[in-house]
Amino acid sequence: MSSPNASSVITRFAPSPTGFLHIGGARTALFNWAYARGRQGKMLLRIEDTDRERSTEAAIVAILDGLKWLGLTWDGEAVSQYARADRHREVANELLKRGKAYYCYCTPQELEAMRAKAEAEKRPIRYDGTWRDRDPSTAPAGVKPVIRFKAPQEGETVIEDNAQGRVVIPNKDLDDLIILRSDGNPTYNLSVVVDDHDMGISHIIRGVDHLTNAARQTQIYLAMGWQVPSMTHVPLIHGPDGAKLSKRHGALGVEAYRAMGYLPAALRNYLARLGWSHGDEEIFTTEQLVEWFDLKALGKSASRFDFAKLENLNGHYIRHTPDAELLQHLLAFMPFAEGGPALLARTDDAMKSKLLKAMPGLKERAKTLVELLKGAAFLYAARPLPMDDKARQIVADGGIATLAALTPVLAGTTEWTAPALEAAVKAHAEQTGIKLGKFAQPLRAALTGTSTSPGIFDVLDVLGREESLARIADLTKD
Repeated sequence: MSSPNASSVITRFAPSPTGFLHIGGARTALFNWAYARGRQGKMLLRIEDTDRERSTEAAIVAILDGLKWLGLTWDGEAVSQYARADRHREVANELLKRGKAYYCYCTPQELEAMRAKAEAEKRPIRYDGTWRDRDPSTAPAGVKPVIRFKAPQEGETVIEDNAQGRVVIPNKDLDDLIILRSDGNPTYNLSVVVDDHDMGISHIIRGVDHLTNAARQTQIYLAMGWQVPSMTHVPLIHGPDGAKLSKRHGALGVEAYRAMGYLPAALRNYLARLGWSHGDEEIFTTEQLVEWFDLKALGKSASRFDFAKLENLNGHYIRHTPDAELLQHLLAFMPFAEGGPALLARTDDAMKSKLLKAMPGLKERAKTLVELLKGAAFLYAARPLPMDDKARQIVADGGIATLAALTPVLAGTTEWTAPALEAAVKAHAEQTGIKLGKFAQPLRAALTGTSTSPGIFDVLDVLGREESLARIADLTKD
């Protein structure tokens, strides 16, 4: 890998495949993606799979699927950090040659003694530099050494952070971290620096919990004579109560949000507003996000995740998504919905046409695709329709007689369209002196098995003459 022109913007998203793509990781990926795309740059993907015991192929697949569902594409092939271990070892040895690293032969017992002494003296637990300047020839026999970075002991390390401002860390607070373990495996901080340099990363955008790592990594960059990328450490996401985000707040995998029926565009919009703002804009397109996104507009304080706000925003997106596009989202959602795979198997071209025709009425009442699919259940219902309690009560309270009287009116309507059917029923209501609602509720119960649905004349129109009259007849026949 070679470094590109310094003026190029290259970001990266670097998840660890030890679990799902959680919501904080998704936001980090979104910020990296938006920043790069808004500057005709690139976003690269690196899988930080050096923890071999916890990294799984299933987690890698889940992360890639989550990014694809969110619409966050990356450039080139995903890079495996573990596969680059030889390169990391090469840099560790280069640091040795430059006098910027050294072999440490401390035994586990010696390290434990250091910890105990620091605790007894109420000092921070740090490596005390025992082997920093010792001759390796004096090393005890049989001890496999680690390689430690020789961190500066005086002065300070400064990070000019785009979100956190100027961060100054005294070098005395940073000890000599291990960069190569005794088994020859490189550690995280070394691997990240080498990979970011070799991949030509110009801007590092990640969570504020990496801020201490940033100081250590900056020191390694400088020791190698490499340019330090621009750094941005975004605030964490908390729950609505201000506590650290947990599963009860929404610290779930992206796949859970897909299963809950959120649209990718709505989730992108919502995540973008967690820690970033563009004036008072709350709702914006992905194109606007790419155009507007700027690192200087990131906040310093933690943002709060609020399911109610996400749901309301998702409802807005559902209402404003073109019907044909929304149908495609619904079909893509079905495999992840309860009972959805069976419905999808029954969704032929005729059913797709019905869904599309019903979509204007369905989407006005839904905040999620779960609700949208539930609202469309009447289209799939087999006769005789199962009824919920409210629908059964409506039918029992004189509904059957009302439906029987209405049947010839509907059957005699020559044009089976929502406006024509509405006109016919209204005329009948005026002739009989019965309010229109008295007809609408029994019709809704008979046609959908529920007490709520899209406009009842739209329901009649979508179901068609034959199916509508047959559903009514199931209740009115002797």
